[in-house]
Amino acid sequence: MRLFNLKHSRNLVLPDTYINIGHFLDHFMMLIFAKSAFDAGREFGLTYDEIIVYGTLGMFLFGAASPLAGWLADKYSRSIIITIYPFGVGLGSLMCFFSSSPFMLGISLGIIGFFAAIFHPVGIAMLIRNTDKVGFRLGINGVWGNMGVAAAPVLTGFLIVYSDWRTGFLVPAIICLVFGVIQFYGFIELKINQAQKKESKFEKSSFADGWKIVLSSLTMTTLAGGFVFGSLTFLIPRLFEVNLNGITTDIAITGLLAGLVYAIASFSQIGVGLLIDRFPPKYVLAIMGLGQFILIYISSFYFDYILLFVILMAMLFVFGQVPITDAILVRYIDDKWRARVLSVKFLINLCAGASVLPLTSIFLKSGFSFNDLLKVLSILAVFVIISALILPNEKKLKLKTT
Repeated sequence: MRLFNLKHSRNLVLPDTYINIGHFLDHFMMLIFAKSAFDAGREFGLTYDEIIVYGTLGMFLFGAASPLAGWLADKYSRSIIITIYPFGVGLGSLMCFFSSSPFMLGISLGIIGFFAAIFHPVGIAMLIRNTDKVGFRLGINGVWGNMGVAAAPVLTGFLIVYSDWRTGFLVPAIICLVFGVIQFYGFIELKINQAQKKESKFEKSSFADGWKIVLSSLTMTTLAGGFVFGSLTFLIPRLFEVNLNGITTDIAITGLLAGLVYAIASFSQIGVGLLIDRFPPKYVLAIMGLGQFILIYISSFYFDYILLFVILMAMLFVFGQVPITDAILVRYIDDKWRARVLSVKFLINLCAGASVLPLTSIFLKSGFSFNDLLKVLSILAVFVIISALILPNEKKLKLKTT
């Protein structure tokens, strides 16, 4: 088969539909534990703040393994590396189902994180290889990713209610393995139009002017934004269980509400994608940061229906930020470097997110509340605004050979 021919496999890509589904599964698999942690902890005789620490390895490897995935993809073949991804996360999820101790559960979550690390640097690099309407297509892909975030607490919550937390890992494992088989037969030959050929020839071995400032700015955005994104996507299901008591105490319903927040907020990425195709991304990024700062801070003072509404508004800005950094990288980094640069970006982003678990555990054990945590997250959003302001004003980009 063409995929097994190393030289030929470099010219194979996946249609956007497969990449979008892969993004959905990537985030879904990484957030099963967010909803099942409390019940898993009860089975193992641990409190919530004690059990969540066992998810640290998975969250850490979700970012730390990204450079390896990006390097292998650029050096050998993106199509071969992306083929491995659904089978790896499916295997890790099966191991979670069979876990007999918190330690084994932590190792199994680590396997999910290791293979899930493949998707972002490899899948996104494959997506943006075609630069046509890249902002809009990144927005669509981002919606699929966040639908995975939205679906995780909903499906996991219902599986816990009607079965147990282990089934919450078993069903997605089967889905991933089936998708892996289907994706295996989904690759197509890369087709590049004449305009893209000229662009590719012009950009060969190149970076755009100002790329160092851009990477510095995006590093700040990625650190702050990664922590805010990781915190809210992991903690909102539990936050709703604690602070929406005036609405419901049913964990299936709080999971559904968290899923609805994620699902509705994810569509902001399509609008943001259209905006960054038309306007300089620095201004769009600044607006996203400002919205996060104001709304996350306000949410720390409320409960029940007002909290639900304000968190929804805040997540519109948190999710809206997602496609901006990737769209900026397309303008400054040539395709042959993108998987590696994206891998470093996701390493920073996801490791920042991974630190959420131990830091939150320490924070809550120290007597602070979820409302106090929201105030801290609002302060971090200020750094997103600062990073946007230091981005260069975009003119017609000219790429220089390095």
